[in-house]
Amino acid sequence: MKRIERLSSQLLTSTPCRPATRGISRAAQNCCRSTTQTPSLYSRTQNQSQIRCQSAAATAEVVHENAAPPNIPDTRNLPLPSPHPDRALRSAKLAALHARLSLSSKIPLQTLARTLVDPSADAHPRFNNANLAYVGSALLQYHTSEFLVARYPRLPMTINFAAMKGYAGVPALHQVARAWGVEAAAAPGEEVDPGLLQYAVDRPTFMMNKWGYVRAESKELVKYKWRRGMSSRILYDDPFGEMLSKEAAVAASAKAQVPEVSAERNTKEVMEEVEKSAHANFVRAVIGAVYLYCDREAAKAFIKSHVLSRRLDLARLFEFKLPTRELVRLCARENFEPPVARLLSETGRMSRTPVFVVGIYSGRDKLGEGIGPSLDAARIAAASNCLKAWYLYSPGEDVGLPSDTFAEDAAPWRPLYVDIGEVIS
Repeated sequence: MKRIERLSSQLLTSTPCRPATRGISRAAQNCCRSTTQTPSLYSRTQNQSQIRCQSAAATAEVVHENAAPPNIPDTRNLPLPSPHPDRALRSAKLAALHARLSLSSKIPLQTLARTLVDPSADAHPRFNNANLAYVGSALLQYHTSEFLVARYPRLPMTINFAAMKGYAGVPALHQVARAWGVEAAAAPGEEVDPGLLQYAVDRPTFMMNKWGYVRAESKELVKYKWRRGMSSRILYDDPFGEMLSKEAAVAASAKAQVPEVSAERNTKEVMEEVEKSAHANFVRAVIGAVYLYCDREAAKAFIKSHVLSRRLDLARLFEFKLPTRELVRLCARENFEPPVARLLSETGRMSRTPVFVVGIYSGRDKLGEGIGPSLDAARIAAASNCLKAWYLYSPGEDVGLPSDTFAEDAAPWRPLYVDIGEVIS
Protein backbone atom coordinates (compact mmCIF):
# COMPACT_ATOMS: atom_id res chain seq x y z
CA MET A 1 0.00 0.00 0.00
CA LYS A 2 2.82 2.43 0.80
CA ARG A 3 4.41 1.67 -2.56
CA ILE A 4 1.15 2.52 -4.35
CA GLU A 5 0.80 5.78 -2.39
CA ARG A 6 4.38 6.81 -3.23
CA LEU A 7 3.87 6.05 -6.93
CA SER A 8 0.57 7.92 -7.14
CA SER A 9 2.00 10.97 -5.37
CA GLN A 10 4.90 11.15 -7.84
CA LEU A 11 2.53 10.97 -10.81
CA LEU A 12 0.29 13.68 -9.43
CA THR A 13 3.10 16.09 -8.65
CA SER A 14 4.80 15.70 -12.04
CA THR A 15 1.72 16.22 -14.23
CA PRO A 16 0.58 19.82 -14.89
CA CYS A 17 -2.89 21.14 -14.23
CA ARG A 18 -5.59 19.67 -16.41
CA PRO A 19 -7.23 22.07 -18.87
CA ALA A 20 -10.83 23.05 -18.53
CA THR A 21 -13.34 20.52 -19.78
CA ARG A 22 -16.42 21.73 -21.60
CA GLY A 23 -19.89 20.27 -21.13
CA ILE A 24 -19.20 18.83 -17.65
CA SER A 25 -19.70 21.02 -14.59
CA ARG A 26 -17.57 20.91 -11.50
CA ALA A 27 -20.49 19.59 -9.43
CA ALA A 28 -20.97 16.68 -11.81
CA GLN A 29 -17.25 15.93 -11.69
CA ASN A 30 -17.28 15.95 -7.88
CA CYS A 31 -20.36 13.73 -7.91
CA CYS A 32 -18.75 11.19 -10.18
CA ARG A 33 -15.52 11.43 -8.23
CA SER A 34 -17.32 10.86 -4.87
CA THR A 35 -19.12 7.78 -6.17
CA THR A 36 -15.91 6.13 -7.30
CA GLN A 37 -13.83 6.98 -4.22
CA THR A 38 -13.72 4.61 -1.27
CA PRO A 39 -13.68 5.75 2.37
CA SER A 40 -10.31 4.13 2.92
CA LEU A 41 -8.69 6.34 0.30
CA TYR A 42 -10.28 9.64 1.39
CA SER A 43 -7.30 10.78 3.45
CA ARG A 44 -4.91 9.90 0.62
CA THR A 45 -6.83 11.89 -2.00
CA GLN A 46 -6.96 14.90 0.32
CA ASN A 47 -3.18 14.89 0.67
CA GLN A 48 -2.77 14.44 -3.07
CA SER A 49 -5.03 17.43 -3.79
CA GLN A 50 -2.88 19.54 -1.48
CA ILE A 51 0.23 18.43 -3.34
CA ARG A 52 -1.46 19.24 -6.69
CA CYS A 53 -2.33 22.75 -5.53
CA GLN A 54 1.23 23.35 -4.38
CA SER A 55 2.68 22.16 -7.69
CA ALA A 56 0.22 24.29 -9.64
CA ALA A 57 1.03 27.38 -7.57
CA ALA A 58 4.69 26.99 -8.42
CA THR A 59 4.02 27.38 -12.13
CA ALA A 60 3.96 30.75 -13.93
CA GLU A 61 0.23 30.68 -14.71
CA VAL A 62 -2.65 29.05 -12.85
CA VAL A 63 -5.16 27.48 -15.22
CA HIS A 64 -8.56 27.00 -13.60
CA GLU A 65 -10.91 24.32 -14.76
CA ASN A 66 -13.90 26.66 -15.10
CA ALA A 67 -11.88 29.53 -16.65
CA ALA A 68 -12.62 30.67 -20.20
CA PRO A 69 -10.14 29.65 -22.91
CA PRO A 70 -7.41 32.21 -23.67
CA ASN A 71 -8.35 34.85 -26.24
CA ILE A 72 -6.02 33.93 -29.11
CA PRO A 73 -6.76 36.00 -32.24
CA ASP A 74 -7.51 34.01 -35.33
CA THR A 75 -5.14 34.94 -38.14
CA ARG A 76 -7.83 34.15 -40.68
CA ASN A 77 -9.94 37.05 -39.40
CA LEU A 78 -7.14 39.66 -39.38
CA PRO A 79 -7.32 42.34 -42.13
CA LEU A 80 -4.86 42.00 -44.99
CA PRO A 81 -2.18 44.72 -45.38
CA SER A 82 -3.01 45.05 -49.09
CA PRO A 83 -6.04 44.26 -51.28
CA HIS A 84 -6.66 40.67 -52.25
CA PRO A 85 -5.38 39.83 -55.76
CA ASP A 86 -8.84 38.68 -56.86
CA ARG A 87 -10.18 42.21 -56.43
CA ALA A 88 -7.95 43.42 -59.27
CA LEU A 89 -10.34 41.93 -61.80
CA ARG A 90 -13.14 44.22 -60.59
CA SER A 91 -11.16 47.48 -60.37
CA ALA A 92 -12.04 50.10 -62.97
CA LYS A 93 -8.97 52.23 -62.13
CA LEU A 94 -6.67 49.28 -62.72
CA ALA A 95 -8.25 48.43 -66.06
CA ALA A 96 -7.99 52.07 -67.14
CA LEU A 97 -4.30 52.19 -66.15
CA HIS A 98 -3.64 48.97 -68.08
CA ALA A 99 -5.22 50.46 -71.19
CA ARG A 100 -3.60 53.87 -70.72
CA LEU A 101 -0.10 52.38 -70.70
CA SER A 102 -0.93 50.17 -73.74
CA LEU A 103 0.28 47.10 -71.89
CA SER A 104 0.11 43.69 -73.47
CA SER A 105 -2.72 41.32 -72.67
CA LYS A 106 -0.09 38.90 -71.38
CA ILE A 107 0.31 41.06 -68.27
CA PRO A 108 -2.58 40.17 -65.93
CA LEU A 109 -4.35 42.75 -63.83
CA GLN A 110 -3.20 40.96 -60.68
CA THR A 111 0.43 41.66 -61.57
CA LEU A 112 -0.33 45.29 -62.35
CA ALA A 113 -2.04 45.55 -58.97
CA ARG A 114 1.07 44.09 -57.35
CA THR A 115 3.22 46.83 -58.89
CA LEU A 116 1.13 49.37 -56.97
CA VAL A 117 1.88 47.83 -53.54
CA ASP A 118 5.00 49.31 -51.96
CA PRO A 119 7.04 47.26 -49.46
CA SER A 120 6.22 49.83 -46.79
CA ALA A 121 2.54 48.86 -47.13
CA ASP A 122 2.93 45.08 -47.38
CA ALA A 123 6.19 43.48 -46.29
CA HIS A 124 5.45 40.10 -47.87
CA PRO A 125 7.70 39.72 -50.95
CA ARG A 126 5.03 37.78 -52.87
CA PHE A 127 2.51 40.60 -52.66
CA ASN A 128 4.64 43.77 -53.00
CA ASN A 129 6.61 45.17 -55.92
CA ALA A 130 10.13 44.72 -54.49
CA ASN A 131 11.23 41.91 -56.81
CA LEU A 132 9.66 43.47 -59.90
CA ALA A 133 11.21 46.84 -59.08
CA TYR A 134 14.66 45.26 -58.75
CA VAL A 135 14.40 43.74 -62.22
CA GLY A 136 13.05 46.97 -63.67
CA SER A 137 15.80 49.02 -62.05
CA ALA A 138 18.52 46.86 -63.62
CA LEU A 139 16.93 47.15 -67.07
CA LEU A 140 16.33 50.88 -66.74
CA GLN A 141 19.89 51.66 -65.69
CA TYR A 142 21.36 49.49 -68.44
CA HIS A 143 19.34 50.96 -71.30
CA THR A 144 19.77 54.52 -70.02
CA SER A 145 23.55 54.20 -69.68
CA GLU A 146 24.01 52.65 -73.13
CA PHE A 147 21.78 55.34 -74.64
CA LEU A 148 23.91 58.13 -73.15
CA VAL A 149 27.27 56.52 -73.93
CA ALA A 150 26.33 55.69 -77.53
CA ARG A 151 24.51 58.94 -78.28
CA TYR A 152 27.04 61.28 -76.58
CA PRO A 153 30.45 59.55 -76.60
CA ARG A 154 32.35 62.65 -75.40
CA LEU A 155 30.17 63.31 -72.38
CA PRO A 156 32.19 63.74 -69.14
CA MET A 157 31.45 61.28 -66.34
CA THR A 158 30.09 63.97 -64.02
CA ILE A 159 27.57 65.03 -66.66
CA ASN A 160 26.87 61.37 -67.41
CA PHE A 161 25.96 60.76 -63.76
CA ALA A 162 23.73 63.84 -63.74
CA ALA A 163 22.05 62.76 -66.98
CA MET A 164 21.47 59.26 -65.56
CA LYS A 165 19.71 60.82 -62.60
CA GLY A 166 17.75 63.09 -64.91
CA TYR A 167 16.40 60.11 -66.84
CA ALA A 168 16.27 57.24 -64.31
CA GLY A 169 16.50 58.99 -60.94
CA VAL A 170 13.81 59.13 -58.29
CA PRO A 171 12.58 62.68 -59.17
CA ALA A 172 12.30 61.82 -62.87
CA LEU A 173 10.46 58.55 -62.28
CA HIS A 174 8.15 60.32 -59.84
CA GLN A 175 7.15 62.70 -62.62
CA VAL A 176 6.65 59.76 -65.00
CA ALA A 177 4.29 58.06 -62.54
CA ARG A 178 2.36 61.29 -62.05
CA ALA A 179 2.08 61.68 -65.82
CA TRP A 180 0.55 58.21 -66.00
CA GLY A 181 -2.29 59.40 -63.80
CA VAL A 182 -1.50 57.21 -60.79
CA GLU A 183 -3.16 58.33 -57.57
CA ALA A 184 -2.02 57.40 -54.08
CA ALA A 185 -4.23 56.00 -51.36
CA ALA A 186 -4.54 57.83 -48.05
CA ALA A 187 -3.41 54.72 -46.16
CA PRO A 188 -2.76 51.11 -47.19
CA GLY A 189 -5.25 48.41 -46.29
CA GLU A 190 -7.44 45.61 -47.50
CA GLU A 191 -10.33 47.89 -48.40
CA VAL A 192 -8.26 50.14 -50.71
CA ASP A 193 -8.99 50.10 -54.43
CA PRO A 194 -6.28 47.98 -56.16
CA GLY A 195 -5.83 50.74 -58.74
CA LEU A 196 -4.35 53.15 -56.17
CA LEU A 197 -0.69 53.36 -55.18
CA GLN A 198 -0.33 52.08 -51.63
CA TYR A 199 2.53 53.03 -49.32
CA ALA A 200 2.89 53.83 -45.64
CA VAL A 201 4.07 57.31 -44.73
CA ASP A 202 5.33 56.36 -41.28
CA ARG A 203 7.42 53.43 -42.57
CA PRO A 204 10.16 54.35 -45.05
CA THR A 205 10.45 52.28 -48.19
CA PHE A 206 13.62 50.66 -49.50
CA MET A 207 16.10 52.30 -51.84
CA MET A 208 16.62 50.50 -55.11
CA ASN A 209 20.41 50.37 -55.56
CA LYS A 210 21.73 47.60 -57.77
CA TRP A 211 25.32 48.78 -57.52
CA GLY A 212 27.43 50.52 -54.92
CA TYR A 213 29.39 49.96 -51.73
CA VAL A 214 29.60 51.82 -48.46
CA ARG A 215 33.04 53.36 -48.20
CA ALA A 216 35.16 52.74 -45.12
CA GLU A 217 35.96 56.47 -44.97
CA SER A 218 32.36 57.60 -45.47
CA LYS A 219 32.24 59.36 -42.09
CA GLU A 220 35.37 61.37 -42.84
CA LEU A 221 34.12 62.25 -46.32
CA VAL A 222 30.98 63.74 -44.87
CA LYS A 223 32.60 65.35 -41.84
CA TYR A 224 35.63 66.95 -43.52
CA LYS A 225 34.10 67.26 -47.02
CA TRP A 226 36.93 65.43 -48.73
CA ARG A 227 37.01 65.32 -52.49
CA ARG A 228 36.03 62.05 -54.17
CA GLY A 229 37.88 61.07 -57.31
CA MET A 230 36.01 60.07 -60.44
CA SER A 231 37.52 56.56 -60.46
CA SER A 232 36.34 55.89 -56.92
CA ARG A 233 32.88 57.24 -57.75
CA ILE A 234 32.63 54.77 -60.62
CA LEU A 235 33.75 51.82 -58.50
CA TYR A 236 32.13 52.45 -55.12
CA ASP A 237 29.17 54.80 -55.56
CA ASP A 238 25.69 54.15 -56.90
CA PRO A 239 24.74 54.42 -60.61
CA PHE A 240 24.19 58.16 -60.17
CA GLY A 241 27.62 58.82 -58.63
CA GLU A 242 26.26 59.44 -55.14
CA MET A 243 27.90 58.03 -52.02
CA LEU A 244 26.11 55.23 -50.18
CA SER A 245 26.14 55.87 -46.45
CA LYS A 246 23.74 56.85 -43.73
CA GLU A 247 25.94 59.81 -42.83
CA ALA A 248 25.53 61.23 -46.33
CA ALA A 249 21.76 61.15 -46.00
CA VAL A 250 21.97 62.87 -42.63
CA ALA A 251 24.28 65.54 -44.02
CA ALA A 252 22.00 66.14 -46.99
CA SER A 253 18.99 66.62 -44.76
CA ALA A 254 20.95 68.94 -42.47
CA LYS A 255 21.62 71.33 -45.35
CA ALA A 256 18.07 72.60 -45.16
CA GLN A 257 18.01 75.51 -42.73
CA VAL A 258 15.25 74.08 -40.60
CA PRO A 259 15.37 73.55 -36.82
CA GLU A 260 16.39 70.06 -35.78
CA VAL A 261 13.11 69.44 -33.99
CA SER A 262 10.16 70.74 -35.98
CA ALA A 263 7.09 69.44 -37.75
CA GLU A 264 8.25 70.98 -41.03
CA ARG A 265 11.43 68.94 -41.10
CA ASN A 266 9.66 65.71 -40.20
CA THR A 267 7.08 66.27 -42.93
CA LYS A 268 9.73 67.06 -45.50
CA GLU A 269 11.92 64.04 -44.73
CA VAL A 270 9.16 61.47 -44.28
CA MET A 271 6.32 62.35 -46.61
CA GLU A 272 8.09 63.70 -49.68
CA GLU A 273 10.88 61.14 -49.82
CA VAL A 274 8.59 58.18 -49.23
CA GLU A 275 6.11 59.45 -51.81
CA LYS A 276 8.75 59.95 -54.49
CA SER A 277 10.43 56.63 -53.76
CA ALA A 278 7.10 54.78 -53.89
CA HIS A 279 6.23 56.32 -57.27
CA ALA A 280 9.71 55.52 -58.61
CA ASN A 281 9.51 51.91 -57.44
CA PHE A 282 6.13 51.60 -59.14
CA VAL A 283 7.59 52.67 -62.50
CA ARG A 284 10.48 50.24 -62.08
CA ALA A 285 8.06 47.45 -61.17
CA VAL A 286 5.99 48.05 -64.31
CA ILE A 287 9.16 47.77 -66.41
CA GLY A 288 10.04 44.54 -64.63
CA ALA A 289 6.55 43.15 -65.27
CA VAL A 290 6.80 43.98 -68.98
CA TYR A 291 10.15 42.19 -69.14
CA LEU A 292 8.90 39.06 -67.33
CA TYR A 293 5.60 38.61 -69.15
CA CYS A 294 6.65 39.85 -72.59
CA ASP A 295 10.28 39.86 -73.67
CA ARG A 296 13.44 41.95 -73.68
CA GLU A 297 12.52 43.93 -76.78
CA ALA A 298 9.14 44.88 -75.31
CA ALA A 299 10.82 46.17 -72.15
CA LYS A 300 13.33 48.13 -74.22
CA ALA A 301 10.58 49.70 -76.32
CA PHE A 302 8.63 50.56 -73.16
CA ILE A 303 11.67 52.30 -71.63
CA LYS A 304 12.36 54.18 -74.84
CA SER A 305 8.79 55.42 -75.21
CA HIS A 306 8.15 56.39 -71.58
CA VAL A 307 11.56 57.32 -70.11
CA LEU A 308 14.14 58.07 -72.80
CA SER A 309 11.65 60.04 -74.89
CA ARG A 310 11.57 62.80 -72.28
CA ARG A 311 13.59 65.86 -73.21
CA LEU A 312 16.60 66.57 -71.03
CA ASP A 313 18.67 69.67 -71.77
CA LEU A 314 22.20 68.38 -71.25
CA ALA A 315 23.73 71.77 -72.04
CA ARG A 316 22.34 73.18 -68.79
CA LEU A 317 24.15 70.52 -66.77
CA PHE A 318 27.59 71.93 -67.60
CA GLU A 319 29.32 74.34 -65.25
CA PHE A 320 32.89 75.33 -66.10
CA LYS A 321 35.15 77.08 -63.61
CA LEU A 322 37.86 78.15 -66.06
CA PRO A 323 36.45 77.58 -69.55
CA THR A 324 39.14 79.58 -71.34
CA ARG A 325 42.00 77.54 -69.87
CA GLU A 326 40.17 74.27 -70.53
CA LEU A 327 39.58 75.29 -74.15
CA VAL A 328 43.28 76.06 -74.60
CA ARG A 329 44.25 72.62 -73.27
CA LEU A 330 41.65 70.94 -75.45
CA CYS A 331 43.04 72.59 -78.59
CA ALA A 332 46.57 71.61 -77.57
CA ARG A 333 45.54 67.99 -77.00
CA GLU A 334 43.75 67.73 -80.36
CA ASN A 335 46.62 69.48 -82.23
CA PHE A 336 44.44 72.46 -83.12
CA GLU A 337 45.76 75.96 -83.49
CA PRO A 338 45.56 78.03 -80.28
CA PRO A 339 42.12 79.63 -79.84
CA VAL A 340 41.80 83.36 -80.41
CA ALA A 341 38.87 85.52 -79.23
CA ARG A 342 37.65 88.19 -81.65
CA LEU A 343 34.97 90.83 -81.26
CA LEU A 344 32.25 90.25 -83.84
CA SER A 345 29.79 93.01 -82.99
CA GLU A 346 28.77 95.32 -80.19
CA THR A 347 26.09 97.81 -79.31
CA GLY A 348 25.69 100.44 -76.62
CA ARG A 349 29.28 100.41 -75.36
CA MET A 350 28.79 103.70 -73.52
CA SER A 351 25.21 102.97 -72.48
CA ARG A 352 23.85 101.35 -69.35
CA THR A 353 23.23 97.94 -70.95
CA PRO A 354 25.92 97.19 -73.53
CA VAL A 355 25.93 93.94 -75.52
CA PHE A 356 29.06 92.34 -76.95
CA VAL A 357 29.30 89.36 -79.31
CA VAL A 358 32.65 87.55 -79.18
CA GLY A 359 33.71 84.66 -81.41
CA ILE A 360 36.55 82.19 -80.80
CA TYR A 361 38.59 80.99 -83.76
CA SER A 362 41.18 78.29 -84.18
CA GLY A 363 43.03 79.36 -87.28
CA ARG A 364 40.32 79.96 -89.88
CA ASP A 365 37.78 77.72 -88.16
CA LYS A 366 35.18 79.32 -85.95
CA LEU A 367 34.67 77.23 -82.81
CA GLY A 368 31.83 79.21 -81.27
CA GLU A 369 30.55 82.54 -80.07
CA GLY A 370 29.02 84.08 -76.98
CA ILE A 371 27.08 87.12 -75.84
CA GLY A 372 27.67 89.14 -72.69
CA PRO A 373 27.36 92.58 -71.10
CA SER A 374 31.15 92.97 -71.14
CA LEU A 375 34.06 91.75 -73.21
CA ASP A 376 35.24 89.31 -70.54
CA ALA A 377 31.75 87.91 -69.97
CA ALA A 378 31.24 87.43 -73.71
CA ARG A 379 34.64 85.75 -74.04
CA ILE A 380 33.86 83.32 -71.17
CA ALA A 381 30.44 82.57 -72.64
CA ALA A 382 32.02 81.89 -76.03
CA ALA A 383 34.58 79.51 -74.49
CA SER A 384 31.81 77.68 -72.61
CA ASN A 385 29.79 77.29 -75.80
CA CYS A 386 32.83 75.88 -77.59
CA LEU A 387 33.34 73.27 -74.86
CA LYS A 388 29.65 72.35 -74.87
CA ALA A 389 29.73 71.92 -78.64
CA TRP A 390 32.70 69.57 -78.26
CA TYR A 391 31.31 67.47 -75.41
CA LEU A 392 27.76 67.24 -76.82
CA TYR A 393 28.89 65.78 -80.12
CA SER A 394 26.52 63.04 -81.29
CA PRO A 395 26.88 60.66 -84.25
CA GLY A 396 23.10 60.79 -84.76
CA GLU A 397 19.89 59.22 -83.58
CA ASP A 398 20.35 56.11 -85.72
CA VAL A 399 23.47 55.02 -83.88
CA GLY A 400 23.57 51.32 -83.03
CA LEU A 401 23.27 50.15 -79.44
CA PRO A 402 24.80 47.02 -77.90
CA SER A 403 21.34 45.74 -76.98
CA ASP A 404 20.31 45.81 -80.65
CA THR A 405 22.46 42.74 -81.28
CA PHE A 406 20.51 40.58 -78.81
CA ALA A 407 17.81 39.82 -81.37
CA GLU A 408 18.14 36.72 -83.52
CA ASP A 409 17.93 38.53 -86.87
CA ALA A 410 20.04 41.50 -85.76
CA ALA A 411 22.59 43.14 -88.03
CA PRO A 412 26.30 42.60 -87.33
CA TRP A 413 27.77 44.79 -84.64
CA ARG A 414 29.45 47.98 -85.74
CA PRO A 415 31.87 49.41 -83.18
CA LEU A 416 30.95 52.77 -81.71
CA TYR A 417 33.07 55.87 -81.53
CA VAL A 418 35.06 55.96 -78.30
CA ASP A 419 36.46 59.34 -77.27
CA ILE A 420 39.78 59.82 -75.53
CA GLY A 421 38.06 61.44 -72.55
CA GLU A 422 37.41 64.80 -71.00
CA VAL A 423 39.96 67.54 -70.54
CA ILE A 424 41.45 67.75 -67.04
CA SER A 425 42.22 71.38 -66.35
